[in-house]
Amino acid sequence: MTTSAHNQQTWTTRKLLAWMGEAFTKKGLDSPRLLAEMLVAHVLGCERLKLYLDADRPANPLERQMLRDLTARALEHEPVQYLVGEAWFFGLAMKVDRRVLIPRPGTETIVEHVLQHARVQPGFGGTKGEGVLIADICTGSGCIAIALLKHLSGARAVATDISGDALAVAHENAVRHGVADRIDLLEGDLLGPLNDHPALAAKEELNYLVSNPPYIPDEEWEAVAPNVKEHEPHAALRGGVDGLDYVRRLLADGPRFIRPGGLLLIEVADSRAGIAKDMVAATAGLEEARVLNDFEGLPRVIVARKTST
Repeated sequence: MTTSAHNQQTWTTRKLLAWMGEAFTKKGLDSPRLLAEMLVAHVLGCERLKLYLDADRPANPLERQMLRDLTARALEHEPVQYLVGEAWFFGLAMKVDRRVLIPRPGTETIVEHVLQHARVQPGFGGTKGEGVLIADICTGSGCIAIALLKHLSGARAVATDISGDALAVAHENAVRHGVADRIDLLEGDLLGPLNDHPALAAKEELNYLVSNPPYIPDEEWEAVAPNVKEHEPHAALRGGVDGLDYVRRLLADGPRFIRPGGLLLIEVADSRAGIAKDMVAATAGLEEARVLNDFEGLPRVIVARKTST
């Protein structure tokens, strides 16, 4: 989109989306059309749907300049979600910036499974999740806990993160989606903050313990995409030599917080799903360990049930 090109034609929303989508495709960025839509909607200050309802709207010079600048940054692998300040997760717009990981569609597998389980399992609150208590460990932007609370109006959540900066983002998201009064955001290392939480003083109170911890194995780090490796917080990504450091710690102490029949769900690297499942299956107090595939069919989430005895 050169200056001379601007003078020769009118840059409508339709043309901008086509030009940006092509540029992102050539660069090999994931979901190039979506990224183009996010940037144009951000600059125009409208919903993405509006882009197609008013596709022939001409962009003014300031809008074109902003889009040139943002497109250049995206082509240098700066995450578009950080450029626009939000990412979509389970149909909800979540504020994101460099303090937190960008939510991924694969993590929605955790939310889907919990919601399905709560609906059909006696004693788990039904469609509203009445009386349900959830702990979200390594909450980051808060996306898992907030999505669950948004769909389970009778549930409460405790969300922990070692990063106070991340919890500040999670608080903004909780307020944005109207669930701040039902979530306790606690700073601390993994399960540590649960020990001092009044609702968990008697232990075995959680219906669901969920976590998307750091899980990229050292041997896979070099292959991580530059938009992730160069911009997202490493502490939220790297899971040790085999990617399972945090899984071990969650299994060592997590089951005692879960009520009989409650669920533990942990997201892992798809390359480590089989090993992680075996680790869960060998953990005292847990049963029926299995692997859930994400929307791409990748083995992504380990789920197990707390034993009833």
